[in-house]
Amino acid sequence: MQTTAEIVQDHRKHDKDTGSPEVQVAILTARIVHLTEHLKKHRKDHATRRGLLMLVGKRARQLRYLARKERARYQALIQKLGLRK
Repeated sequence: MQTTAEIVQDHRKHDKDTGSPEVQVAILTARIVHLTEHLKKHRKDHATRRGLLMLVGKRARQLRYLARKERARYQALIQKLGLRK
């Protein structure tokens, strides 16, 4: 799993960029992947499942915002992260 700093480095738009939608979605995606793997082993961990669902909702809101504001950046991001088929 990549660290948060590495994810920010890969997705930032400029040197001090830590809060752009691309960076936020990439960080959320990494956390979602990590929690999904955890839940494959620990099926009855319902607290983690709830946290995962909240993260998925937060990522969906960020993606909806980006799609509404700048469609090209949205398309590039989902392509880079492999989110949609």
